[in-house]
Amino acid sequence: MERKNTKRVTVGGVAIGGGSRITVQSMTNRPAADAEGTYDQIKRLERAGCDIIRIAVPDIDSAETVKYIKEKGIGIPLVADIHFDWRIAIRCAEYGVDKIRINPGNIGDAERVKAVAKACAGRGIPIRIGVNSGSLEKPLLAKYGSPTAEALYESAMGHVRLLNRFDFDDIVISVKSSDVRATVEAYRYISERCDYPLHLGVTEAGGSRMGIIKSAAAFGALISEGIGDTVRVSLTDDPEREVEAGRDILRALGCEGHTGLDVVSCPTCGRTKIDLCALAAEFDRRARAEGLMSLPIKVALMGCIVNGPGEAREADIGIAGGAGEAVLFEHGEIVGKLPEDGIIDALCARIKEKYITLPKEGE
Repeated sequence: MERKNTKRVTVGGVAIGGGSRITVQSMTNRPAADAEGTYDQIKRLERAGCDIIRIAVPDIDSAETVKYIKEKGIGIPLVADIHFDWRIAIRCAEYGVDKIRINPGNIGDAERVKAVAKACAGRGIPIRIGVNSGSLEKPLLAKYGSPTAEALYESAMGHVRLLNRFDFDDIVISVKSSDVRATVEAYRYISERCDYPLHLGVTEAGGSRMGIIKSAAAFGALISEGIGDTVRVSLTDDPEREVEAGRDILRALGCEGHTGLDVVSCPTCGRTKIDLCALAAEFDRRARAEGLMSLPIKVALMGCIVNGPGEAREADIGIAGGAGEAVLFEHGEIVGKLPEDGIIDALCARIKEKYITLPKEGE
């Protein structure tokens, strides 16, 4: 798919826009004052594959958490999420935060906006303007009647113009809604009218199941049209689940820089004579636990010979079930038979043997 060529913004060494790979973001959920707990959570998210991490900074004292994290050191850029108080933005900039999420129209008069713009510009800190349908300005709601795509765009560009007044243009934009169709319409509308990099997200998407479904639907529609430079899957769940889901969605869409394990499995039917549902769940668990998810291979899990080596011949490796057993195949050719209770052990072992270079004994 051809990506829209947006302006490139650099966040702590990680590029957003300008043709760079689509990055995955998340946000910590530890109490703002819990610096050590927040740091530990960031390190877990970093290991899970998060590219950029955001923390809420609700008051000036919480800015000390930013200082603690930056001084202790993390391997991914840190974003401070700030509302209303311009002084918090200044303090976080002084402490070395890599990006600030703030809407300048909400922080007071022009001099305050100028001070934030100056503090960020002097340190190379970008600003994300984040407009949500649920917090749209009252005059715009009165003008448009509801948080339409036009209303969200007008709100975002009003904040952009405030920063542009003070020669600040290192900007990322998001225009989120909790409704999938409204989200897609808003991002399409703004993408047609500006070249700022876009942070995709469905806000307040819900719990793990529906939140992932909503995010996948929106991201699939937008990214397939070349829209979007960075994403967050917003879930009422562990932030690590957000990262996992974001990476899985980008991998499923075939996005550049997000290659990895591609699992295909049949939906089962009356011909299936093994517990394929349990086998698929176990393989997913093992693949994530044993470091197989980054392998650029296709694995097929098929319930019977009808959907076996023939239909799954494009898979690098896979299994097809029989009566209490399965055949193991590679590139459509059967290479062995496996008892049902040893299928996943044998499949994982073969994948490691063939696709992971392990050090020899003594090395």
